[in-house]
Amino acid sequence: MTASVRTIGVVGAGAIGRTVCADFVLHGFRVVLVDQAPEQFDRAREVLTEAVRFGPAMRPQLPRLDVDEALAAVECTTDLGRLAGCELVVENVSEHWPTKQQLYRLLDEVLAPGTILAVNTSSIPIGKLAAETSRPDAVIGVHFMNPAYAITSVEVMRGAATSEDCLRRTTGILAELGKEAIVVGDFPGFVSNRISHLFFNEACRVVEEQGVEPQVVDQIFRKCFGHRMGPLETADLIGLDTVALTLDALRENTGDERFRCSDLLRGMVAEGRVGMKSGNGFYRY
Repeated sequence: MTASVRTIGVVGAGAIGRTVCADFVLHGFRVVLVDQAPEQFDRAREVLTEAVRFGPAMRPQLPRLDVDEALAAVECTTDLGRLAGCELVVENVSEHWPTKQQLYRLLDEVLAPGTILAVNTSSIPIGKLAAETSRPDAVIGVHFMNPAYAITSVEVMRGAATSEDCLRRTTGILAELGKEAIVVGDFPGFVSNRISHLFFNEACRVVEEQGVEPQVVDQIFRKCFGHRMGPLETADLIGLDTVALTLDALRENTGDERFRCSDLLRGMVAEGRVGMKSGNGFYRY
């Protein structure tokens, strides 16, 4: 695999996968976007169109592209085999261990030797996922934030087996996206989600147990602490279903009851009120 290969794989065309795809396209890469639900592709194309049109206003360093040119750079497919020629593959599927476990075994069979497998995971340890492959040295965590094309930094999680070459190549590609790689070790939740999901969960409990209105919780953090978004706004953006799954994974992987999902959050997910992507969460969209 050489540096001249400019094709990136993105597995999972959900809320974060779409913006990861857009980020690579905006920076001149061709993308193979894989999802087992073909209906996700129309929304992925919409997000890419929005990123091309409005991304430079959010982040002035972003290149300006023609929409048709950008759309032509993405191959949408349900076939994992189309990832065989990719330099790097970013995996964005649900934080559900059996799903991840099966996918990593399949990817190990499909990907060419030398392909980097970048895990966009919220909580599952990199070493645990790498152990499902024959290439643990080429597995690395790359935690993109949402929307990926608008954020200039990324949390990179190096597993015990991740090679120096894998780390170097990954941070080099991220630099081509105009991103600073902040490298951390491998432990459940890493830095960002180990802390943020306690934050989200406690915000839910304040609403549930104390009757505080969601907008009041968020105002405190925006106006008193200078946060761009409050915890409940952020949870809605991520997806409350994803937040709940991440809390469950953190609880399972740490054994720490602090990560027990609040009853309010669990109930909202059961009702399908999962945030921005459903049109209704703590706020209406």
